[in-house]
Order: sequence, then C-alpha cells, then structure tokens
Amino acid sequence: MYLRSTPRRNKDGSEVRYLQLAHNVWDPQKRRSAVRVVYNFGREDAANREALQRLVASVTRFLDPEAALAASADGLQFTESRPLGGTWALDALWARLGIAKETRRLLKGRRRDESAERALFALVANRALAPSSKLAAARWVNEDVLVADLPATSDDACYRAMDWLTEITGDLERKVFDSLVTLLNLEVDVLFFDTTSTYFETQDEDEPVLRDDHGMPLAGGNAGSAGDGGREPQPFRTWGKSKDHRDDLPQVVIGMAVTRDGVPVRVWCWPGDTADSKLIRQVKDDMRDWCLSKVIWVADRGFTSAENRRYLRKGGGSYIIGEKLRSGSADAQAALSRQGRYKDVAQNLKVKEVRIADDERFVICFNPEAAERDAAVRAKMIARLEEVIKDSDQLSRDKRAELRGVISTRPGLNRYLRVTPGGLLRTDAAKAKAEENLDGKYLLRTADPKLSAEDIALGYKQLLEVERGWRDMKQVIDLRPVYHRREDRIRAHVTLCWLALLLARIAENACGQTWPELRRDLDRIHVGTFTGPAGTFQQRTELSKRQRDILKAMQIEAPPRIYQLKLPAKP
Repeated sequence: MYLRSTPRRNKDGSEVRYLQLAHNVWDPQKRRSAVRVVYNFGREDAANREALQRLVASVTRFLDPEAALAASADGLQFTESRPLGGTWALDALWARLGIAKETRRLLKGRRRDESAERALFALVANRALAPSSKLAAARWVNEDVLVADLPATSDDACYRAMDWLTEITGDLERKVFDSLVTLLNLEVDVLFFDTTSTYFETQDEDEPVLRDDHGMPLAGGNAGSAGDGGREPQPFRTWGKSKDHRDDLPQVVIGMAVTRDGVPVRVWCWPGDTADSKLIRQVKDDMRDWCLSKVIWVADRGFTSAENRRYLRKGGGSYIIGEKLRSGSADAQAALSRQGRYKDVAQNLKVKEVRIADDERFVICFNPEAAERDAAVRAKMIARLEEVIKDSDQLSRDKRAELRGVISTRPGLNRYLRVTPGGLLRTDAAKAKAEENLDGKYLLRTADPKLSAEDIALGYKQLLEVERGWRDMKQVIDLRPVYHRREDRIRAHVTLCWLALLLARIAENACGQTWPELRRDLDRIHVGTFTGPAGTFQQRTELSKRQRDILKAMQIEAPPRIYQLKLPAKP
C-alpha cells in the first residue's frame, strides 16, 4: 500500500489535491495492474497531514523496531555518531578572540593551504579535549570528532600547521592579549609569573647553538661554534634543576604569565639549564610594549634577588615577591624579630606588617592550618630520624660516618640531625625549636606604597592560580612528556598547550565549573549521520538542560539540529 496525491478540478477550474491510500492489484481481464483506492483522506491540507502522522505512529506500534524504523525512515541508514559539543564551543571561543580571523589574515601572502587555520584549531582542540600526539590528532579529526569546515586532515598538514605557528606566534600572542583586554574586559593590573619544566623521553641532549639573551637561537649559530662576544653555545633540551623530579631526563624551562582570574596571557620557553633568577626581567621587557598601565608582578621566592626587584620597579612598576624565611637573610631575620599583632583577613590567614626599610614594605602572613600541618610533618620527621639513629652509639666511627652520609641524602631527616664533637648522632632540639617559630608563616615584600597588607597577602595567595595553570596544563592539557625533537616544534607544542589552556580557562570563568566537567557534558552533544536514497544528513542529539545552560553561560548558540544535508547529485 502507498499514499498518493490525486489532482481534481473544481467547477471554477482551480485544482485541488486529494490524499488517498491505495494499492495495486492485478486485473486478469485487462492483463495489467490497476489502482484500487482503499481509503480517501480528503483534501491535502495541514489537518489531514497531522492525521496521517498519527496514523503512521499508530501503525508502527504493531511492528518490530527494525521494521518500524524502515517504514518511517524510508531506507535511511544510521552510519556513525561523533561528538560535536566540545569542538563547537571551543571554535566559538576561538572566533570570539579573533584568532580565526587573525590566522587567516596571516595566511595571506604565504604559501600555505587555506585549511591551515582549521588544522591549527584542530590541534588546539585536541589538546583540550583528547590530548594525543600529532599523528594521533590527525586520526582523531578524521575518525573520532567533528571539526567545522575540516572534514579530514593528514599528519603532514598537522606538522605544517605547527611549523607555521612558530612563524606567527609573536603576532598571534599580541592579538590574543588585545582581545582578552577589549572583549573580555580582562584585568591586567596584576600579573602572576612562575616557571616549570617539562622533560623528554630521551637520554641525549641537543647540540649546543649560540643564543641571544632571551634563549632564542641566533641566526648562523651552529653546533660547536665559538662564543660570540662572550656567548657560549647552549643546547635547548638539556639537564637542569627539574621541577618534575625527573633529573634523569633532559628538559626545557617554561614560564607563564597569568591574570588574577587565572587566564594565561603568554608563555615562554628557555633551555633546560636556565636559572629562574633572571627570567622575570625578560618577561617584563617582552610585555613592556603591550600597552600595559602600571602592573604589579607577583612571583615566588625564586625571583627575590635585589637586581630583579630593582628591575621590576623601573617605569613605575611594582611587585609582590615571597622572601625565604630559612635563607638566613638579614631582612627575614629583622622582620621576624619585630613585635606586633596579627590581623585576620580570611578564615585561615592572618597578616602583620613590619617596617624595616624605607623603600620596601614587609608583610608576615600566618596560616594556622598550615602551622598545624608543619608541626605534624616535623614531628614525623624527628620520630623517623630517632628511629634511624637509634643504637648508633654502639657503631664504630666508620659505620656512624657511613650512616651520617646516608642521612645527608634525605633532606627531611638531615635538617634535624646534629653531630656531637665526639661524632655521635643526635636530634637537633634547637633547630626544631627554631623551625617551630616559622610554622605556617611566610614573608612578603613589596614596593607598592598604597596596597594594604590584606591586599598584599591575598594577592600573593592568588599565585596559586599559576600553580593551578601548570597542574591543568600537565594533567588536563597533557604538556608532558614531549616527544618532539626539533626546537621549533617543541616551542609550537608549548604554544598549542597555552592556547588550549586559554580557551579552557575562559570557559571555566564563564560557567563557574572546571574544564573536565564542562568537557564531559559538551562531548555528550553528538551528531549522527544518516544516509539513504534521498541523500545524507547529519542531526545532533537533543540538548539537555545542563548543556543548554553551559552554552548560554558562554554566550554560544547551540549547534543547528540538522547539522548538514547533502542531496544526491542530479543525473
């Protein structure tokens, strides 16, 4: 049986169409098939169409699922389903920041394929959604996800996009920063800076090359070159003080500047043996031309040298830097010796300002919960040390010296060890008492004359945003380990991770949720592909309330319900 639309003419000559349920029967006399009308539905109008829909729904209730689908879909086949929500949201943020437009502008005049911008976005989305190698990223685009205007890519296209990224990184960083300030009203009066390191699965360091003051290779600098103006060739991947506790593998040093909202505005890369002490000066110079007003730099104790502090004060700048309490510096001892009352500024934070210099202010911060934790850790260390040195008096002098050497390799125990003039091993009660006075305390110094002690303490506490950025970049964006060998691609890999963290942090700030939570909900928005005689179309799944709320919070329109429609080509 089938439905047919039959035309009839009224007396006035107008045509009216009628819907009929009919089927073909064999007429033995005429020896041909004839149409037999089973039921007349009347005129073809909206009401009758609704009745037909109800009839179809009623009939399919008596069919098995496969037959019902075949009857309603008229030969359509469900071929695949891919997640769309994550790439859709990231692509919208990518366009809002002007990155898509800027990269397409930078493509002009270059011998690059027009899809390079899409391949670059796909690599960034891959870091944010399903971190993998660049080879696996191409398969991810081709088989596992939908990226707008990029139906497929290749390994070579991904590597070409990375090589192109190293050429445009400077222009792109500036464009991203301008967009963050103007479009998102980002506050950049306070910038937090810190460094980390990432290691490589290799035992060989790079060939040394000549480098400028910023750690970038000099043109013409090659392996084994003699120093130029006192410069010595320096490898990029090399051994240094690892912050990943992987001293057995070569590394590079990475720095990141973050706003008070946790948004990373820029990253840097240096050779693996670069010390922290000078890096913040380069960072200040690199961001000097970005139309910044007065900026307060917040950094940890690794950047507290007098030369760094003088440099950060140039041009009216300021800083909030931690001071090492156990360094034995005169400033730290003078600050701790001053009397005064602590003032509560938060549930777990007390502050006290002390004056020991004319050009700097010092604030002592005290965290009662941290003090309890420090005391518990110290008691545990002392108990373990006492267990180790128990009965050591009965050992020979050589054996005690051997035990002393073993303890020296364990800093937590060695801190509280005392050796008597006679060579006996004892716990250092005086050192433990001195440490008790430092429990839960840290010292801050600043050159800003207007900030209150509360703002200084809370500003430094926000340095945790940088630590959270490093944690997310390593665990969520999967910064490490790095398998690239060429320096330019290592730098491109770090830039891709920065862009992925940037988009993720903007999404987090808009929704008030962590990126892993948002990613899980967005990736549940799928697009199913259906093919049949009438063509191919893609339809997304229905949005849940949580998914609609996420897209609304990010001010992103939902993907269209019918994502794509392809009709068969006419013969």
